[in-house]
Amino acid sequence: MAGLKFRILLDSEDKAEIFRDILVADHDTFEAFYHSILDAFHFSGDQMASFYTSNENWDKGEEISLFDMSFGDDDQSPRVMSNTTIRELIETKDQKFILVHDFLRIWIFLIELIEYQQETPDRMRVTLAVGNAPAESSKSDSGETLQFETEPSEEGMDEDEYGFDDFEHGYDDFEY
Repeated sequence: MAGLKFRILLDSEDKAEIFRDILVADHDTFEAFYHSILDAFHFSGDQMASFYTSNENWDKGEEISLFDMSFGDDDQSPRVMSNTTIRELIETKDQKFILVHDFLRIWIFLIELIEYQQETPDRMRVTLAVGNAPAESSKSDSGETLQFETEPSEEGMDEDEYGFDDFEHGYDDFEY
């Protein structure tokens, strides 16, 4: 058994430096780690979330979800936070993870293993806190509304209100 210290950087809109160092035991689950991260940043736990393994370029890899969302469709069941230990996914000495919390607001936490300790901590704890975390509700949802042009274009009357030229393909409204 060992202790693992992770640096968790909150990717904020104003690019402020906001991070927490959290010491965990390697046998702790991702679910416990998730709740300690939320506590450290004063976020609620009432949203969907997933961890992703990552590489040095911060590319998303394998997903570890909060709940099993596979509906039994796959032969191999996906990893779930409650039954996946952190040590199962430590592959490099500077292992990286990405945590996406709240899939509407898209809060992203970049997580990097920064230190190993021989002693196993008796509980997870924040060892360093830098910056003030924004309120969880301060970020609007990332849903974008699609804008469609509904006025006739300058190209003339051959285009309909959606930008399609009915006569270009030899079809007209009466054939349907």
